[in-house]
Amino acid sequence: MNTDMKRLPTPAVVVDLDRAEKNIREMADHAAKYGIRHRPHIKTHRSGYLAGLQMEAGCCGITAAKLGEAEAMADCGIKDIFIAYPIIGEDKIRRLLELDSRARVSTIINSVAGAEALSQAFEEAGRELTVLIEVDGGLNRGGVKPMEPTLEFAMKVKDLKGLKIRGLMYYGGLIYDSRTIDEVKDACRRERDDLVNTAALLKNHGFSMEILSAGSSFSGKFPELLQGITEIRSGHYIFNDCGQLDIGLAAPEDCALTVISTVVAKPDDQVVICDVGTKSLTSDTCHHRPGYGYIVEYPDLEIYALNEEHAFVRSTGKNPLEVGDKISIIPNHACVVTNLAEKVYGFRGGKLDRMIPIDARGKSV
Repeated sequence: MNTDMKRLPTPAVVVDLDRAEKNIREMADHAAKYGIRHRPHIKTHRSGYLAGLQMEAGCCGITAAKLGEAEAMADCGIKDIFIAYPIIGEDKIRRLLELDSRARVSTIINSVAGAEALSQAFEEAGRELTVLIEVDGGLNRGGVKPMEPTLEFAMKVKDLKGLKIRGLMYYGGLIYDSRTIDEVKDACRRERDDLVNTAALLKNHGFSMEILSAGSSFSGKFPELLQGITEIRSGHYIFNDCGQLDIGLAAPEDCALTVISTVVAKPDDQVVICDVGTKSLTSDTCHHRPGYGYIVEYPDLEIYALNEEHAFVRSTGKNPLEVGDKISIIPNHACVVTNLAEKVYGFRGGKLDRMIPIDARGKSV
């Protein structure tokens, strides 16, 4: 940790812009080699500035998790937005119509009732909304099962006016249960096969399958195994985090987001208390890594517990940290951390370059 970072008031969320831009370029360029576009998920950073960097690197648009995030990105000038979440309810449909007047918007459908409501609203407005059918990737959290169930659903909604079905969306979230790189690769192949084979079935029945959207921050790192899909939606790749470290998809030097914290107490020789807790670091855990983050300067120390404002850090022997020391922590789940901060410190070349507003912070409605 350099001197400038040590001067920051803590807890402080820091983004290494050199590393972030490298991660952005590598993901987009690697995907492009295999004819795949990148539409990154901005729920990781929720920042118009960082979304702009992604667009400058050749990304075809962005993905938002919620309508509120999409609205915030449109306010920041982003013009191509895919909302990877069902838009349900009159209030949200009204907002979607308004957003559609400011940006090129698309979203998903996974229920007849949801599709019919969107159809009615957009037909009455004299507009046509691009939609993708959500195909379940194994999490059973809303998508239609692959193959025949997807075809059956598509047949029920194919004649709805105001909607244009242009393809499929898939999220293979079970990939994050993988313990090895080989297991990640196997999950990539399942993701590709589920999506490509389902699309082929629908295409044989007259459906347009221009867009096949898949790809997580794990599978997006293996685009050679995803050939046949048209775009990936990787999210936390921009920062990387302990989830990536856990399985060997990233090294500490690839991680662009850290949380700086100060030691505020040392109750005994093995334990210190730091001024960061669940309100700044997140209580999310990793599948195969103990603790609540990776301490860059002392990888062998474990953040074994968190309160709202306290982190408990222990050593197997004498703890080298003393009151007043500062540490930098790679979080378990970077996507949560940015939503806990109004602004983050953007460093470039080891120096503070800018304060980065988290424009979509709390925009989860």
